[in-house]
Amino acid sequence: MNDATPGTAPGPGEASDRAPDAVERRLRDSFARQTMMQTLGATLEDVGPGRTRIAAPIAPHVLQQQGFAHAAVSFAIGDTAAGYAALTTLPEGAEVVTAEMKIHLLSPAVGERLVAEGRVLRPGRRIVTVTADVFAEGATHAGGRKHVATLLGTMVPVNA
Repeated sequence: MNDATPGTAPGPGEASDRAPDAVERRLRDSFARQTMMQTLGATLEDVGPGRTRIAAPIAPHVLQQQGFAHAAVSFAIGDTAAGYAALTTLPEGAEVVTAEMKIHLLSPAVGERLVAEGRVLRPGRRIVTVTADVFAEGATHAGGRKHVATLLGTMVPVNA
């Protein structure tokens, strides 16, 4: 592992498994094994150097008592998007675990789906600082989206 900036080309002696196609394949394979994301109906929509996007429908089985998407959905997809963003900066054979994650709930999550956009704030060998923004999208927002949560956290690289 190294402290290279996400998206930079591998240097001499660095793993070539960080080529965009290899990284995306590795993340999609990992995402397919996440039963929590399957339960939520979440999809991995986009992968790039130091960033990912995950979406999940606001379905009847994930609502809280007032009819909004439960905050746990925002947290789950935000944490996952941030974790996979961290993983884009690490070599083959690495995984990450969440050491700490804070969420700020900004607005009720109402709409057709939630979209979490995770990104790396600072990559590192021992810790990776990450963030995610969660948006509600759908008809209730006139086709637009509403910022409903922000997460800030720390991922720890571990061996797979």
